[in-house]
Amino acid sequence: MWNRRQAMTFAALNAASAQRVLGANETIGVGCIGAGGRAQVLMKQFERIRGTRITAVCDVWEQNLDRARQIAGPAAFASKDYREVLARKDVDAVLIGAPDHQHAPLTIAACNAGKDVYVEKPLTHEMSEGPAVIEAQNRNQRIVQVGTQQRSMPHMQKGKEIVESGRIGKVVKAHLTWNRNAPRAQQAIVIDPKTVDWKAWLGSARLQPFEPYRFRQWRWFWDFGGGLFTDLMVHQIDIVHWILGLDHPAAATSIGDHFSAKGVWETPDTVQTLLRYPDAELQVYFEGTFSNARNAAMIELMGTDGTLYLDRGRYELVPEARTKKFAYEEWILGEGPRGADFYGNPNGELLHLTNWVESIRARKKPVAPAEAGVGSANAAHLANLALRRNEVARWNG
Repeated sequence: MWNRRQAMTFAALNAASAQRVLGANETIGVGCIGAGGRAQVLMKQFERIRGTRITAVCDVWEQNLDRARQIAGPAAFASKDYREVLARKDVDAVLIGAPDHQHAPLTIAACNAGKDVYVEKPLTHEMSEGPAVIEAQNRNQRIVQVGTQQRSMPHMQKGKEIVESGRIGKVVKAHLTWNRNAPRAQQAIVIDPKTVDWKAWLGSARLQPFEPYRFRQWRWFWDFGGGLFTDLMVHQIDIVHWILGLDHPAAATSIGDHFSAKGVWETPDTVQTLLRYPDAELQVYFEGTFSNARNAAMIELMGTDGTLYLDRGRYELVPEARTKKFAYEEWILGEGPRGADFYGNPNGELLHLTNWVESIRARKKPVAPAEAGVGSANAAHLANLALRRNEVARWNG
């Protein structure tokens, strides 16, 4: 892919011709850039969103492109070059499912081309990218939705109302987890390099030989992802920020080890971080591993009068034993064990995409705009900074 300056120049030249005003009943044409596994899950949801149609798909790997064509249908335009998608007049908005290191450059290019954007989390690959993404969103008056879909889940929204009402008192601690017991590092991957535009996939990352494992497991290599903090913690800290009205931590202390992926991953497979928000009088603790699934994926907001437990299928409201200011309460939407990665209900992807489409039509901020995505990503970046420097990392603005 082009570097950022080239992408912005190209997109700016095409912005005027690409923009159009959408009527309430007009079909929104969606282009998918980076049409791999996660993007394909999202693409299938558009069948259930009235007034939308996938008009273009793009991926640098032939296998992904072929599968995306099957989902989008034979009428959809297909290309390995994202610039061709951004130049199309039948593309009003884009879904970005590329690897982390491409999120910010592609979002900026799409905004400059006059396209609204749904971009997978984390929005940024490093802190320095944040201001430029927000500026591109605002200057071009684009609707940018970051893929932290938990914000669109009804029980999460109810949980926000509960905390804001003061029922659990002053929130002083948050315990976040995303623990799995899965041999993620033990995968042999064979890919014909001729089927991949490796240079385009690298984008602004450092030049390096094609390596199938890194290509498919990029989340665990610093050039392309940020490990457990940017892949999983970012979802949980995003909810903490959203409910409590926070933007970034003031300091982070982190540790990480290789217990199941030693010699394979660059990022640790087992991590912990402590984030401090002194102005809010809040401590946040996150733990993640691939060696034990205790607590799985959950959020606990611990207040002076009670605790709110949240996962992707339920909330539980637990009173403090000392005060018992309210009765235990729960709302279970999804079937399955506590802390599951995904539940059949609620369908977070569908709800989040629907919020984006509705926001596009109304020209209003979605539930997870660029500002929110930057703040949540910055918490993960600060945790990684502390990890890699082996010191307390402090926010300096």
